[in-house]
Amino acid sequence: MTVELSIIMPCLNEAETIEICIQKARSFLARSGICGEIIVGDNGSTDGSQNIAIQNGASVVHVPLKGYGSAIYGAVTQASGRYCVVGDADDSYDFSELQSFVSKLREGNDLVMGNRFLGGILPGAMPWKNRYIGNPLLSGFGQLLFKCPASDFHCGLRGFSKSAFEAMDLRTTGMEFASEMLIKATLLGMKIAEVPTKLKKDGRSRPPHLRPYKDGWRHLRFMLLFSPDWLFLYPGLTFVAVGGLASLILLWHPLRLGSVHLGIDSLLYFTTMIEIGVQSIFFAILSHGYATQEGLLPASVKTNWINRFITLERGLALGGALILIGLTVMASAIIGWSHVGFGNLNVEHVARVVIGSSLCFCLGFETIFASFMLSTFKLSLRPMPAVPHSSGLAS
Repeated sequence: MTVELSIIMPCLNEAETIEICIQKARSFLARSGICGEIIVGDNGSTDGSQNIAIQNGASVVHVPLKGYGSAIYGAVTQASGRYCVVGDADDSYDFSELQSFVSKLREGNDLVMGNRFLGGILPGAMPWKNRYIGNPLLSGFGQLLFKCPASDFHCGLRGFSKSAFEAMDLRTTGMEFASEMLIKATLLGMKIAEVPTKLKKDGRSRPPHLRPYKDGWRHLRFMLLFSPDWLFLYPGLTFVAVGGLASLILLWHPLRLGSVHLGIDSLLYFTTMIEIGVQSIFFAILSHGYATQEGLLPASVKTNWINRFITLERGLALGGALILIGLTVMASAIIGWSHVGFGNLNVEHVARVVIGSSLCFCLGFETIFASFMLSTFKLSLRPMPAVPHSSGLAS
């Protein structure tokens, strides 16, 4: 019979709980009449988890590359089901209650997220800092940065179609895998649904693998790096707009706002804002180019525009023009200096000329360097051959 559902359990030393998780999953398959399989993605357990899984009727995929994401990815690639449901093997989620996930997947959703805040968090299941600070904060960032419809970003129980998983082309190997899956699904325009999911205290006697502060920072860092617009572009545009407007005024004459006098010293800071802003915009462009080239971000209208219009030749032309402007302004300053026998000059006047010339030089060279870097990212390279490894499916 064609397998409809693959139940995936990433595992690292879960001998205390893997058996009850598999038994619950088997009871669900038997009760629902769904043709399914149970696959354990083992990440190098040393406590006999693999044998326990096999004895209870599950298949075991040995995944040598360490990491939560690696364990899931290795197991899903070996799955035969049209749909997959992934859940932690610590007995914190009830594998006997998966019908809501299957129903949503059958309705045509590509990704179905569990929501612990809707389903209920039992006493002792989640530390207060995770429940009231970490998870709401990270989920809020995810919704803000990516307009993601899910409100529990890091629920460990989720389902997806195998075809959607392949389209996501997930690359991370650690805890960031959970964020990458949801972000990629959102960016690709996939259909995402949520179902209430109950979370109970896990059945292990040892501490969990999760490290709240370190893993929370890893998720937040990943979201920021995955959103170069918010991290680089919007701050850069703001700096350029504010610094540029103020500099245009101060390059011609001082400015007085009430009792505040803005002069040469203020002009230096505002031109510095322009340089920082332009560098930030370049970082956004380079980040988009690199992330798209490496498959971290899907191609979009924005990345297509970058590839089409921002070329090495145009960057060299723009950078060269800025340098030429800087040289022209510098030459005019030198000529003016010669008129007074290369003696003392009016500081207020010459400083504005020198600052404007210096700004053009900096922006010109930054444009040229960034254009070369982006051109490097765009090089068409032959893919590296796959490195054979010993992971396989044991049953």
